Amino acid sequence: MKIAYFDCFAGAAGDMIVAAMLDAGLDPAFLKSQIATLVMDEITLEIAEVKRAGLRALKFTPAFGHQHHHRNLQDITAIITDSKITDTAKKTAISIFQRLADAEAAVHGKDPSEVHFHEVGAVDSIADIVSAAIGLETLGIDAVYCSPLSVGGGTVKCAHGLMPVPAPATAELIKDIPINPGPAQVELLTPTAAAILTTITHQFGPLPPMQIQSTGSGAGTLDSNEFPNILRLIIGQTVDSDAETADSVCLLETNIDDITAEMVGSAIETLLENGALDVFTTPIYMKQNRPAIQLSVLCPPADAQKLEKLIFEKGLTFGIRKQILRRTKLARKFITVETEFGPITIKLGLFGSKVVNAKPEFADCAAAAKKQHVSAKTVSDAALAAYRQV
Repeated sequence: MKIAYFDCFAGAAGDMIVAAMLDAGLDPAFLKSQIATLVMDEITLEIAEVKRAGLRALKFTPAFGHQHHHRNLQDITAIITDSKITDTAKKTAISIFQRLADAEAAVHGKDPSEVHFHEVGAVDSIADIVSAAIGLETLGIDAVYCSPLSVGGGTVKCAHGLMPVPAPATAELIKDIPINPGPAQVELLTPTAAAILTTITHQFGPLPPMQIQSTGSGAGTLDSNEFPNILRLIIGQTVDSDAETADSVCLLETNIDDITAEMVGSAIETLLENGALDVFTTPIYMKQNRPAIQLSVLCPPADAQKLEKLIFEKGLTFGIRKQILRRTKLARKFITVETEFGPITIKLGLFGSKVVNAKPEFADCAAAAKKQHVSAKTVSDAALAAYRQV
């Protein structure tokens, strides 16, 4: 499977995303021919090789004539729909703008249909988003992965005055997404880039296992000697395991020595109800030889912030350790077998095409055992025997 990884160590902007795609193999002539079908102000795409902190990269700059600053979602959707780009690219581009509209609406307390975009509705941002949608399809990307997003810091001047970084719409877009401050006190993540990446990305985290086929570097506007203002794009094929059996999880851990077992039990139930993949405790000894527990929570990276908040709100601890772990899973398949106690579901674990594990679902066994007045083990053994016959 062909995958792409955006390395946002220096932030991201819409033009940086497109430039990285061009540098990784997107045909400039094809992109220009597609953008030319957008019925709006005349657009010229300028593509040039530049350097950032001594490293080469491509710079993508849409140039345009007269600009209409106040387009709403309906106007932009019509422009994209009436173009000659593919239906898949249209759907992706419209989804990105819908996400932007939702974020702006939340910030301003309006309905998405009432939002007038200002900066993100300008011609260059339409060109960035549509170009990114075209590039994603043309490069044949099956799944997109992305690093934690570097947002920068300080303040930024926008249509509504001086605002803190990340800007309100950007902050709304990156809810539940892992982010990093810096590496400079300027805006490094724009709303356009945040909308693109949070719409197309399958998972945020470390670089997945892959065989690299091409790379691209998209240059940002900032030219600093302290760090290269570059967005890296890495494209390749998955290796070792397909994307269905490999992913990343976040591990949250904290040591606890001053709450009751009832409070721990309640917290575990709440965490599992709110998306934790697994929650467990380990007996430990802390300072002054106090018996204590280590609470460990495994969760999707996107849910880490929400679960951290729950742990703190439960009053369990003053601090939480966090790390992203790469995980490989067996592919899973479920079949139903008939036994003398009724139908039982069998969960199969596959390594490649080979079944390496088969386990009756305990809930089915327990329900059948209660109904037939036998032990759950008896039902489980019968289910496994029936599976072996199949």
